[in-house]
Amino acid sequence: MNVDRITVRGGKPLQGRIQMKGAKNLVTKAMVAALLGETPSELRSVPEISDVRVVQGLLELHGVTVERDGDTLRLDPAKVRTAHETSINAHAGSSRIPILFCGPLLHQLGEAFIPDLGGCHIGDRPIDYHLDVLRNFGAVVEKLPSGIRMSAPNGLHGAKIHLPYPSVGATEQVLLGAVRAKGRTELTGAAVEPEIMDLIAILQKMGAEIQVDTDRTIRIEGVDKLVGYRHTALFDRNEAASWACAALATGGDVFLEGARQPEMTTFLNVFRKAGGAFEIEDDGIRFWHPGGDLKPVVVETDVHPGFMTDWQQPLVVALAKANGISIVHETVYEQRFGFTEALVEMGARIQIHTDCLGSHACRFGQRNYEHSAVIAGPVELHGADVVVPDLRGGFSHLVAALTAEGTSRISNVGIIARGYERFIEKLETLGADFDVEG
Repeated sequence: MNVDRITVRGGKPLQGRIQMKGAKNLVTKAMVAALLGETPSELRSVPEISDVRVVQGLLELHGVTVERDGDTLRLDPAKVRTAHETSINAHAGSSRIPILFCGPLLHQLGEAFIPDLGGCHIGDRPIDYHLDVLRNFGAVVEKLPSGIRMSAPNGLHGAKIHLPYPSVGATEQVLLGAVRAKGRTELTGAAVEPEIMDLIAILQKMGAEIQVDTDRTIRIEGVDKLVGYRHTALFDRNEAASWACAALATGGDVFLEGARQPEMTTFLNVFRKAGGAFEIEDDGIRFWHPGGDLKPVVVETDVHPGFMTDWQQPLVVALAKANGISIVHETVYEQRFGFTEALVEMGARIQIHTDCLGSHACRFGQRNYEHSAVIAGPVELHGADVVVPDLRGGFSHLVAALTAEGTSRISNVGIIARGYERFIEKLETLGADFDVEG
């Protein structure tokens, strides 16, 4: 997206109907999974977001043919090859997805190289879990100034792996590495997010043998070969929650076509407690502000099936308008409240604390991280000049500007396009009052 800044005139409720496409956190991983197949794959409901373009570019560098037809991608790995290090480095800083290329490339080529990793700066997201997983599979890891080079002189083999924290990325790494490794892999402490389960569904379609137990244990029996898949991606529940919070904060009424209840159950409970209303239909979910005061809530983020960390930022904007004291305890990323500084400039009353203010202590409680927020409302936000810091925080700034009295200028909005398909068009559809600058 070529837009760098938008000027928003707030105070107008969002109203209308918009469509949800496939989840960013599934689609990009499904594209990588296509590397494992011996035949082409077809992935449907693919959003037009910059993270998808980054992964497409990396796949094409490695010889994968990628064709787009509407919201469908066709990926043919028949001519997979080693990419030049300089070309790969051109993507350094664009995404954290390259680390997930390692398992498939080690299977296909016996070697892999990844550049320095980018992504949103919302806390410690070390790749140590990933490297340890790959070493357990038999990979030889060499750290270079320009990135990390890996090789598998004896191929990859199954392993017993335990994750001290149910990391989504590390779980994906295990799945992508284990499905073609020799022997059995047992992963304990795994993440079981809906996007993980959808990735497992894709790998099973390709011929993988994967068993998921109720105690967060995943067992994978390695197979000699996999074939391509045909799959429609799970909807993006993070985007759906973001637009739902925008409807609540602006006093609006928005129907999200393609959103589903099962993956959003925890969010729906909190949304209702905060005073929002929703209605489940066969083709989506309607979210609206039913009138009256919004209510304060206490929320703790957690891994699935808990309240997602990506849901809290846009919710905080709505809670600034609630009548009372709300608390948000962030337990997934330790530096995810930086976005509140701009909200305070716009008139929000938010205090950030190092204490665990939820019902239980978390892993950040003894490490002096500011990971609990107290939001006092109701307040009337006013316009301000804001620079987008990261994906979810940036969307929250956009929601705040839509809610605020007066005019706001939001810069660096291209970051929002990493995870929100055609959000400018969707703002227009929902009746927002804004101007776009290049």
